[in-house]
Amino acid sequence: MRTLLWRGTLAGALVCGIGLLPWLARTDPALTVLKARAQDRDPDPEVLAAIRGQLHLDEGPLGLLGRWLGGLARGDAGRSWISGADVGPTVLQALGASLLLMAVALCFAVCTAAAVCARTLSHGGRDRSGGTGSAVLAALPEFLTASVLATVVGVQLGWLPALGWYGPQYTVLPALALGLPVGAVLGRLLDDQLPGAFAEPWVRAAVARGLPARRIARQAVRRVLPGLLPNTALFVVGMTGGAVAVEQIFDIPGLGRTTLQAALAQDLPVLQTGTLALVLLAALAAGLARLGMRLLIGPALRDGALPALHRPAGSTRRGTPLVLAAALLAVLGAGLPRDPLAVDTRARLRHPSAAHPFGTDALGRDLLARIAHGALDTLLLALAISAATLLAGLLLGLLPRLSGPLVDTVNAVPPVLAALLVTAVAGGGPATPALAVAAVAWAPLAAHTSALLRQERAALHLTATRALGAGRWYLLRHELLPAVLPPVTRHALLRLPGTALALASLGFLGLGAQPPSPEWGHLLAENQPYAERAPWTVLAPAAVLALLGALAVTAATTPAGRRRPQLSMGRETVRRGPVDG
Repeated sequence: MRTLLWRGTLAGALVCGIGLLPWLARTDPALTVLKARAQDRDPDPEVLAAIRGQLHLDEGPLGLLGRWLGGLARGDAGRSWISGADVGPTVLQALGASLLLMAVALCFAVCTAAAVCARTLSHGGRDRSGGTGSAVLAALPEFLTASVLATVVGVQLGWLPALGWYGPQYTVLPALALGLPVGAVLGRLLDDQLPGAFAEPWVRAAVARGLPARRIARQAVRRVLPGLLPNTALFVVGMTGGAVAVEQIFDIPGLGRTTLQAALAQDLPVLQTGTLALVLLAALAAGLARLGMRLLIGPALRDGALPALHRPAGSTRRGTPLVLAAALLAVLGAGLPRDPLAVDTRARLRHPSAAHPFGTDALGRDLLARIAHGALDTLLLALAISAATLLAGLLLGLLPRLSGPLVDTVNAVPPVLAALLVTAVAGGGPATPALAVAAVAWAPLAAHTSALLRQERAALHLTATRALGAGRWYLLRHELLPAVLPPVTRHALLRLPGTALALASLGFLGLGAQPPSPEWGHLLAENQPYAERAPWTVLAPAAVLALLGALAVTAATTPAGRRRPQLSMGRETVRRGPVDG
């Protein structure tokens, strides 16, 4: 009951905060609605007065909120301030399109995750080689992937439709754009935990009994899956409400696009109803994730009989991060001495050459210079936000009863909507994207921390240590945090490229630094129309972003310390060593 009450309070606070959006932003809702209905119409005082009377704006935010809640109790979500249509059917139709897209994207994500960790499964956790490839996929922005798929597969090759929403075949390309990066992140998280599962004593016993390698691999996946279910639930909601860019590119009438358009037009009935639908979806996904955890490892959690899941040292070559770091530093060193704002209209869209190693953009500006200068602010701010969100995720993850409903509520807010709320409260400026990204980026880390802690608290060694008289703080410092901190830190590093892109993308939307600032999101978005004519204008910043993702993941998977025992699946020989944990 406490959890339900806390969850309801958070959902109500979010919906009420959205209802106050025009007044927090100190804008005239009547003027915003007029501009959304007819941009070329003059704001005549009589027209504005008529709109205020029609929408009951004179009642104030509390009166409007009470009117909307009263209608919602009767099954009436009101009418759109812009179109005048019933909000309920509009939101339900958009939710249906988003759920269908999410379901197909989740299938692609599962296939991608399986491909990422396939080598680890086939070699019994001994050979892990999916880190760099998964980092590249996870670092590619969704709107860039969607644009490439729409242009190449949809337009040039004509294999699949690239625009519209008229049948199942129209879901393939947008679902690929959404599912590939999500699958890369999930596969990397799974690949990070599998070596620890294969190093547990039950695997040695299974190999000694002659069980097939495929069956052992399935049980290893089942062993680590509960720790990933909360993040999978977060991805489900994110692919439903956060797929704004993909829905815009493919012209999909989904819930994310509908909510964003309502937020920009301050269409409060549609915005509140859409946000409420996302909150309910987040609660449902979190409930299913918790149910899945209970079904998979419920008795072990109850009896405290779960082996400790620790990750052995990886097999990533130590020189890989150094090579990637050297490549990134070389790009920065070559581009920083150049002027990122110098315009040469005679050199527009030039091919890469000795004078311009990465080519030029539509204004003749050197892309190498813009990428290098944009990296400084973007990377430093992304690192600071990643450190802050890692700390917040760990602290809140230690309090699952407090953070669980909070994670579900925060995850239901698309990043763009969070940026609009932050702008309304704190105003615009360079700090707005940082505050907006930090406000939502801690949620996956907190969910990951809570899931790992729940498993670790049921470990045999923790039960024995507690029986010897160890106190709560001793267990936290010497047992729980050493087991949870490394995987959550690697998770934060895996999300570093996405944080950098989210910062730059929000800045491009006008919520932060303005053009001609050479932020990476600006580079990708402003050069996207020239992707077919001058592909280097998009491929160059995307390649540097992928390089950052590969560097972050390989740095996190570089082996350190002594190697733990590994098993050769499907072979007669078993590599043995001292077992700890």
